[in-house]
Amino acid sequence: MGLCSGSIPWFTMMVVHKRSKLLQQVDDTMAVLHTHAIAGSLGGILTGLFSEPHLCYLFYGYPAKYMGLFAGLHHGHKQSIRYGVRQMGVQLLGILFVIVLNVVMTSLVCLFIQLFVPLRMSDEDMEIGDEAAHGEEAYAIWGQGERLENSRYSNYNDIEVPSKAGGGSVELT
Repeated sequence: MGLCSGSIPWFTMMVVHKRSKLLQQVDDTMAVLHTHAIAGSLGGILTGLFSEPHLCYLFYGYPAKYMGLFAGLHHGHKQSIRYGVRQMGVQLLGILFVIVLNVVMTSLVCLFIQLFVPLRMSDEDMEIGDEAAHGEEAYAIWGQGERLENSRYSNYNDIEVPSKAGGGSVELT
């Protein structure tokens, strides 16, 4: 399970995402789809496949009634196979519930936030990049970045500049 939970999300992020035109249209800068949705769904499916009856007994308290699909197939009884298939159904239903819950709640939160601030920058500001949003160049190393004094979005320009009033005081702008 550990080998799959690390390698499959990485493969979907590094290979499948770059080849899929649909996934390239999704604005997923932090790779949340791959690190949470793919990995979480994979964990649920693999748990339904590999769960052991002894460990399920510790959780549920019923002997040999809950088991993974592979354990049910290994026992070979019709009832054991049915229990394994049922556990896979429970796992898939749980994954579906989490997906629906996330879509609904994220949509509600975004609609609420959109009442106060725009969720996306304009195309013009997207082309400019971090200078439009924060008033500075991204990844400027050793003071090479230029800072714009009149950034459109940033209210937190905390560079100390000499005060216009004089007298040796410092004003934060």
